[in-house]
Amino acid sequence: MTMLDDVITYLEMRERPTGPPPAVPMGKLALMRAEGCTVSFYRYLYETVGTPWLWYERRLWDDGELAAELAKATTEIFVFHVGGVPAGYFELDAAPSQETELRYFGLIPEFIGRRFGAFMLRAAIERAWERPIARLWVHTRRFDHPKALAHYQRAGFVVYARRKLRFEDPRLAGILPRSLTHPLLPPLDDA
Repeated sequence: MTMLDDVITYLEMRERPTGPPPAVPMGKLALMRAEGCTVSFYRYLYETVGTPWLWYERRLWDDGELAAELAKATTEIFVFHVGGVPAGYFELDAAPSQETELRYFGLIPEFIGRRFGAFMLRAAIERAWERPIARLWVHTRRFDHPKALAHYQRAGFVVYARRKLRFEDPRLAGILPRSLTHPLLPPLDDA
């Protein structure tokens, strides 16, 4: 059994940003709430955005569990489109009183590096602060995009905690593809 070591960094924002928003990237852009998001579409987003960064937890949920989460009034899924094509998404959880978690955030690999991230993150932040909240928070891991932590900090999030985590390599259990590569992952002998 191969165990992986990770560090989760927790960040928060206690007031709505007042600085100017990032420049709007070029192209035909749309950000739409996925109302009544289907399990299959959510799985497409989660897996396409998250597989390179070792997102696997939601893959463990069965369709009923995931459908129940998506149906909650406090769960919001927003899909970012470029030229009519899904390019990324974010998920907000407003269940706790007076706070919101930016639960998932990311771009589909083909859209990374095209200056969409800052624009989409500001949209997520603005949406979260439309409610009367006192705190917006997010977490990132070592296995996320190498610029994720700095990206959140530039947007106004401040680190408030870190936690070490050790978990079994999800490639070994067939949760993620055995061929998945990442700079922090040891290669598998048969990949």
